[in-house]
Amino acid sequence: MKHLNIRPFWLTLCVVLILFGMYYLPTGSIGEKQLRRIDILADLRPDEATEEDSLSADTLFTVPIQKPEFVDTCKTGITCIEDYADSTTRGMTPFYEALAGHDTLPRPVRIAYFGDSFIEGDILTSDFRALMQEHFGGKGAGFIDITSQTYGFRPTVGHAFSGWESHQYTDSTGFDRGKQGINQRYFIPQGTAYVELSGKPNYLTHLDTCGVSTLFCLQTDTVATLLTTLINKKKAGQHIIKPSPAVQAIHVEGNIGRIRWTIPPSPRALYYGIAMDDPTGISVDNFSLRGSGGISLQSIPGHHLRQFNAVRPYDLIVLQYGLNVATKRGKNYDGYLQGMKQVISHLKECFPQAGILIIGVGDRAYKDENGELHTMPGVKNLVRYQQRLAAESHVAFWNLYTAMGGEGSMPRLVEAKPQMANYDYTHINFKGGRHLAQILYETMVYGFEQYKRRKSYESAE
Repeated sequence: MKHLNIRPFWLTLCVVLILFGMYYLPTGSIGEKQLRRIDILADLRPDEATEEDSLSADTLFTVPIQKPEFVDTCKTGITCIEDYADSTTRGMTPFYEALAGHDTLPRPVRIAYFGDSFIEGDILTSDFRALMQEHFGGKGAGFIDITSQTYGFRPTVGHAFSGWESHQYTDSTGFDRGKQGINQRYFIPQGTAYVELSGKPNYLTHLDTCGVSTLFCLQTDTVATLLTTLINKKKAGQHIIKPSPAVQAIHVEGNIGRIRWTIPPSPRALYYGIAMDDPTGISVDNFSLRGSGGISLQSIPGHHLRQFNAVRPYDLIVLQYGLNVATKRGKNYDGYLQGMKQVISHLKECFPQAGILIIGVGDRAYKDENGELHTMPGVKNLVRYQQRLAAESHVAFWNLYTAMGGEGSMPRLVEAKPQMANYDYTHINFKGGRHLAQILYETMVYGFEQYKRRKSYESAE
């Protein structure tokens, strides 16, 4: 019985010895099947170093780590700016870069806001300017034409003038395209002329005073011209404009609540406008032209625009057009698309440092045969073309139609209490401008915050 009980022990011992012995057998393969070495002590042996394990830590860190690309987000409730910029970064980046360094920039961050009658009289741009200046600093109403058809309608600056011959692009006769400035206008003094501008302490904020007033002119006379200024009805000054083939900027500094520029007869001199700014912060210039579709900007001489850029550089150019382009059933805007492409190329060349933002046309309604209000189908089509324009021109686009509420939004503004749009179901009033300016401001600030987050992410190790 004892003899039988020892058999399992010898059997087990034989199996173990055989398994030990198999460890020393050479490895091979059967066909394409690789045979593995048998090792019953594998879990007790130290790991064998592989070629990969023998690499030093320094060698491993030379392999570049690929960070995932930063993904922009658009939070609920905001119609974000779509940036189609290519390697030339002619979308929003130049503007955001200027905003990021506005505390150290030796001039204001400047926006040139071009548009049609939708922004005439500083509608929308006045409230947008006030919001931006409240956030980033700055004062004043920006660029003001020498004379204006809406001087009694614009509430952001007191404006008086006399003794001027006025010309603008939409004049039926007498307009010389070769003389126009950035505002598509020019003014010639007839006899002794003057322009007086004053702050508006009771309308919005940052409009009561400014730190700098600048006159823009082109002096082609062979002799110098002596201008006089009167600040706050007390401080008088004299300024000499020497003959020059280039646009000149004459600056007056001080705590300016009111300024009067007096210009002697100078039939060969051209005057364009006066800016009311602060030395730093934000400046927003309203360049509205009633009846314009935007393509006429191409007619401004390139050398004039480059000269303006030299004395008043911009960080962002906004193009908001469409009311005079959209038709009730318009489907094909190919001609407009090609024309605006040329405009954008023109602006890129003349303002090489500026970003460009196209703001699509807003809602515009019409009444059908039953008297019911609907958005013009031609408006929706034009918005798509404007988005395509931005994409193919590699600039930025903001869909105002969507941002203001899409289908039926203009009638809703007309019916709002208080009323925010006119009964033509096309134009907003100042209350509507304030509403849309708040939306645009929030959109731009959100875009700027996204820009800063992206820069911080990309610079992090």
